[in-house]
Amino acid sequence: MQKTALVPYAQLPCAHHDRHVLTSTVDVSGTAHWLLAEHAPQPGDAVRPFDALVVSVEPDGSVEFTELSAVRARWPRLDRLPDGGFVVAASRVRRDADANQVQVFDALGRETASFSVGDAIEHLLVDEAGRIWVGHFDENPVGIRCWTATGRLAWASDDADIPGLFDCYALNVSGTTAWACPYTDFPLVEIRPDRTHRPVRVWANRVQGAKAVAVHGERVTFYGGYGEDGDRLAHAEISETSVEPTGVGLLTLPDGSPPGRRRIVGRGSRIYVQDEPFTTWGVYDLSS
Repeated sequence: MQKTALVPYAQLPCAHHDRHVLTSTVDVSGTAHWLLAEHAPQPGDAVRPFDALVVSVEPDGSVEFTELSAVRARWPRLDRLPDGGFVVAASRVRRDADANQVQVFDALGRETASFSVGDAIEHLLVDEAGRIWVGHFDENPVGIRCWTATGRLAWASDDADIPGLFDCYALNVSGTTAWACPYTDFPLVEIRPDRTHRPVRVWANRVQGAKAVAVHGERVTFYGGYGEDGDRLAHAEISETSVEPTGVGLLTLPDGSPPGRRRIVGRGSRIYVQDEPFTTWGVYDLSS
């Protein structure tokens, strides 16, 4: 089986390796971000507001720092807004309507808004328009929703007729378009809320269990799967009504070894992968 190695993409500067990485992501413009704290959260502790540092590494290698005040999320999700601010969200909440779940910070690290998007966040990705896309896992099967940075619900999958949407396994946000591959039926789904005549398109798909998807023109690649397929790259072509497989390979770290515990972000034709200790991002680009 053909192996494809990730290309080294971005690295957390060594001067910050002594801090705990709460989470990390790559935004819609390709900038990598790390949310750092002095200490790791301890199980059972009450979540007290704490100061955190965002270290941002731009595609050209330049580094920026943003100090966030009074972060409240124990197990956070992070992304950057187009105005230079940040969104930090708690992936788990104890109540359905926790007004403190999502915090919006301005470019100076000051909180400007807070609202709830619901428990069990699997993915949180901001698009070029500043909309916040949220996909949930199965403990809160509300599907896929899109929010403004002020907490207004901009789009929801409730009436989108997406078959088997129970758990958002894979979500890719690029430009103002979202792509998804949700459990249980694993269709390939394109979502364009601004396309009023047909905001959602769905293609039948036989690749099961993928944790990320990359799309380039009529080509698509699914990454991950169940059991031994955890490192699988499944390539396919998009036809009129379905996704037709064209080949299967394996994705490895740059040195050829398999990733361990990992974070994954899908952005257009790219899949970014980061394994422990979560200080380095690698990239697979379908368009290359």
